[in-house]
Amino acid sequence: MVTIMENILKAKIAAEKLQQLYPNAECSLNYSSPLEILIAVRLSAQCTDVRVNMVTPELFRRFTSLEDFANANPEEISEIIRPCGFFRTKSLDIVNICKRIISDFDGKIPNNIDDLTSLPGIGRKTANLVLGLVYNMPGIVVDTHVLRITHRMGFHSEKNPKKIEKIMLKIIPPEISQKFCHQMVLHGRNTCKAKNPKCETCLLRHICDYFESREARIR
Repeated sequence: MVTIMENILKAKIAAEKLQQLYPNAECSLNYSSPLEILIAVRLSAQCTDVRVNMVTPELFRRFTSLEDFANANPEEISEIIRPCGFFRTKSLDIVNICKRIISDFDGKIPNNIDDLTSLPGIGRKTANLVLGLVYNMPGIVVDTHVLRITHRMGFHSEKNPKKIEKIMLKIIPPEISQKFCHQMVLHGRNTCKAKNPKCETCLLRHICDYFESREARIR
């Protein structure tokens, strides 16, 4: 059975390799304020960051403040964000998020995960990302890439994002946790793909359980 110390060492090596590959990794969503990143991340659910970045310039040109969004007709927002999918649900969430921030949080983006996840449509993944980007807080953002890669590497056998977050927080230093997740996202897009991962060229293959088991099957 793998010990936590072994996983800490493996995580240290993984972080070093990812830093080599993606030294400038950061969130790929475009934004210029805490409100904009909160809305952009909500739009990114089941949608690519590229597509979100295509619609947010018009959205943020039309609505420039919490009050603008809170008083907006959801149908008007829906027409702009339609390419992001689930646009009716997302538009209602955006309006209600802004109303709640005004009524319950004095017009400020909450600075803790409990308050953030109390907002409509905001889960732990979104909350952790926003806390990192807005308040520079450590956290593990368990998106599909982080879930897949950490599982393949053998850090866990979980499917529950909250449990994965808890496991990874024990082995990733807090000061690099947010950047580690951004790097994992890039690695998932470029190399450790869901289908046909490029294992032969992956710098993490020597510490990856998935690669080891795959090689054993080939032999």
